[in-house]
Amino acid sequence: MVGKHYRPPGKKKEGNAAKFVTRSQALKLLQISLPLFRKLCILKGVTPREPKKKFKGTHQTYYHVKDIAFLHHEPLLEVHRAIKTHERKIKKAEAKKNIERANRLRDQTPKPKIDRIIRQRYPRFVDALGELDDCLSMVHLFAALPASESKKIDVERVHKCRRLAHEWQAFISRTHKLRKAFVSVKGIYYQAAVEGQAITWLTPHSLQQVVSEEVDLHTMLNFLQLYEPLLGFVNFRLYHSINLKYPPLLDPRLEALAADLYALSRYVGRNTRPSAVNSESVYIVENEHVEVKQSGAQSEDEKSELRLAQLHHQLPSNEHGPGALMHLVEEAAGDEEEEDQDTQECRKLFQNLKFFLSREVPRESLLFVIPAFGGVVSWEGEGGPFGESDQSITHQIVDREAQGHKFLSREYVQPQWIFDCVNARIILPTNDYVVGKIPPPHLSPFVDNEEEGAYVPDYAQTIKHLQAAARKEILPLPGVGKDLDDPQNLLAEGVIDRAEANEAAQRKQKMMLLEQQYHKDLKKELQHATYTPMDSKVDEQVATEVTKTGEESSYDVQNVDDMGKLLMSRKKRKLLEAMQISNDRKQAKHDLIKQRKKKIEATQSQGS
Repeated sequence: MVGKHYRPPGKKKEGNAAKFVTRSQALKLLQISLPLFRKLCILKGVTPREPKKKFKGTHQTYYHVKDIAFLHHEPLLEVHRAIKTHERKIKKAEAKKNIERANRLRDQTPKPKIDRIIRQRYPRFVDALGELDDCLSMVHLFAALPASESKKIDVERVHKCRRLAHEWQAFISRTHKLRKAFVSVKGIYYQAAVEGQAITWLTPHSLQQVVSEEVDLHTMLNFLQLYEPLLGFVNFRLYHSINLKYPPLLDPRLEALAADLYALSRYVGRNTRPSAVNSESVYIVENEHVEVKQSGAQSEDEKSELRLAQLHHQLPSNEHGPGALMHLVEEAAGDEEEEDQDTQECRKLFQNLKFFLSREVPRESLLFVIPAFGGVVSWEGEGGPFGESDQSITHQIVDREAQGHKFLSREYVQPQWIFDCVNARIILPTNDYVVGKIPPPHLSPFVDNEEEGAYVPDYAQTIKHLQAAARKEILPLPGVGKDLDDPQNLLAEGVIDRAEANEAAQRKQKMMLLEQQYHKDLKKELQHATYTPMDSKVDEQVATEVTKTGEESSYDVQNVDDMGKLLMSRKKRKLLEAMQISNDRKQAKHDLIKQRKKKIEATQSQGS
């Protein structure tokens, strides 16, 4: 007796069994270990798929057959097999105590190249920029981690991540592409606009980082193996787009003082690259450039110090100073006509302002943000372009009350003032940011306060009025003009909610009836008529009519709403209900924040 779902041995599989394979089946097909399979999936961008019917059980991880075939023809498989064979030779030489041969084989270990994979995953430069968020966050994280041999975090890798991060920040600061900055508990969030792409990344605070044992560093290092060359390619393309040679040169003295970001003394290449280059052609050129650089990595390491010293002495004498980057930032990255409105606005925010950073403030973050918005900055300690006694300093950023000497010609503010000015795009008053005073709440620029039903803090409204005053605009007073309009139109436009629409309709009907009664009384006065008991009955009728019309108006609004729901399809009706539930949740959250605010104000008033 043949079963219902019997399949003959020669017949092909059908359905999900033919389209998907489990992870264990994929490992058998590729004949590799699980760590190598995970690494290949990370590098190639292969993710698990969810079939409609999980034919091997719900506890299994499924992959598409075409993805596994894509990995099967990957040249990296052969490279890793060659690495595995090479490691056996090294172990054999060490077992025979042939140290010389083992060291020679260790130096000749084949290294996988990721540039071809990056070219496959990101055929256009815009594609690489669109997926740069995680790359920047990962590189900035490893740039702040301590080196550890037990966790396989090399010193060279940390220095390379730090160099790539500073090169990216130097480009953003020089071209004034930074748009938002927000200081949170996790770190500092930045957002930049590069070639129409909004790129957001997270930078950890400049504190001693502790690597937890719960973190899977092996997986993070696999991602970093992809992100390091990707960010190198992106920096190469961006630097050549503004006629700057890559990699930039570092001032050795400032590099020794740990002022790497400020030490990026870049100079414009003369007749080396055109200003406008095709993205695809440059992307191919940059891959070839990195291939050549990787092939001659050993010779470059041997000659790097000599080449850096030679080029450093070839620069003019006025560029040897630590203020060379500030002059270069002010000079060229494009004419003003070519910059968009946001870039021009950001470039002129801190124009003609001079800042000095005290020792206790986060120097690296402020050195990145202030020049990005057109300001001139120095710091306390060696390597600063100007000292604390400079009389042209307009603002000094401090974070402690005890100051040895105060200058009357400058203002002493907390670091939060810089970030709030950047997010508001105006120079805010410094009265609330004086040292020793609790500053206003640091509002997130990533929250849309204009969204319907969103809670708008008081300080956000204050900033809005300051922005309008800076643009010489006049904002309407809250509530003016709403009651005179049709509440149904306001409801349809989303200006007011349904409860306010009912109240507005009642007030409008009441005002109309009272206006009619006033005209009747005025007409009687002109006719010298006397007040009779019949008029009191008329007043009672007017009052009852007002009540009835209010009830009728609310009933009409509710009736129109019900009729609209009846005429909708089921899909649209469910969508409307989901939107109403979402609005109710927002309103409940809004009310909760208001209640908490009232409690805080009540406790503060009682304490005072």
